[in-house]
Amino acid sequence: MSVKYPPGVKPRKTVEKPCEKKQKKIIASAANRGMVFEADINETNSFYIEKGLALVYKRPTPINVVHVDYSHGAKITHAYFEAQSTTDYNGVYKGKYLDFEAKSSKSRTSFPLNNIAKQQVEHLRRVMKQGGIAFFLINMSSLNETYLLDAKYVCDFYEEHPRKSIPISDIREKGHLVKEGYRPRYDYLPIVDEFFLK
Repeated sequence: MSVKYPPGVKPRKTVEKPCEKKQKKIIASAANRGMVFEADINETNSFYIEKGLALVYKRPTPINVVHVDYSHGAKITHAYFEAQSTTDYNGVYKGKYLDFEAKSSKSRTSFPLNNIAKQQVEHLRRVMKQGGIAFFLINMSSLNETYLLDAKYVCDFYEEHPRKSIPISDIREKGHLVKEGYRPRYDYLPIVDEFFLK
């Protein structure tokens, strides 16, 4: 059955609502996993700040802006990284400087060392030398387990290269299982209290 419109009136085009659009399949790449884990750590740190427990922030990656397009607001169209990034997070907890890297791995058997950059190891070594608290938060996404590992252990393992990855058995033995919940998502401060601030 056809609809007859009065002369001069055109039918309105139906606009597809966002909820009616077909859902795109999200590929579980290493970057996506890392972004989800990072968002959860950011939420945890926001909770700590809100409750006055710690002051920990995501460290921004320094960029040098070359060109900005102002035709439709300010939009960076050309930029490059000024320096190699160090670690993801830093801040202060109970008067002590905290510095850590958050990593996610899909592997069920080990954590690949190629996820760690040389400059991160060097940076964490300098933090420890100055008396700061340095560690890694490693999320084994396929196992639904997250561990806090002392940076000294990870840096030693990285530099000695006994193998190309840290076995899950070593992570479980040397690391500390981080309690997962709703708020905070990854409650790592009790581990910092127990193993770094005794």
